[in-house]
Amino acid sequence: MSLSVQFFSLLAMIGTGIFAGVIMDIFGTVVAACDKRSVIRRRAFWFELGVWILLGISAFWILILVRGGAWRMYDPVAQISGMLLYVAIFHYPFRMIGRVVLIVVIRPIWYIILLVLLVIRRMIRVIVYILSLILAPFVLFYKNSRKFLQNKYRLLYNKEQ
Repeated sequence: MSLSVQFFSLLAMIGTGIFAGVIMDIFGTVVAACDKRSVIRRRAFWFELGVWILLGISAFWILILVRGGAWRMYDPVAQISGMLLYVAIFHYPFRMIGRVVLIVVIRPIWYIILLVLLVIRRMIRVIVYILSLILAPFVLFYKNSRKFLQNKYRLLYNKEQ
């Protein structure tokens, strides 16, 4: 294996470490933002375990792409170095980018979805109100006729013959 391939694989493992740091930071932020009673918060350990497994699979996939899956002893050191590099240098810029994306992209989309759901809910309420207004005389007639027939039946049944 040439020196350039080793250097490229070392950079790839540092990159997977940075990527793992980003993903775990995002996961921690999501879990911290959830309510204490939410499913994500209650099952955070299992979700985090699944995320770590997916990160391991993706790191091994990168190793397969770079050098055919050959694992060297410096690979975990490079990944840990990548995670520490994320914490030392890239943490604040990624957080700032995350806040900007949240404010500029995700919140407007979420508000549009809530607006559409509100409009649909109001339309359904208007349709139900109109239908109940149209059907109110029939419902009233049905209730009164049942009471009338029940009373009539009781009078006929309870008469002494």
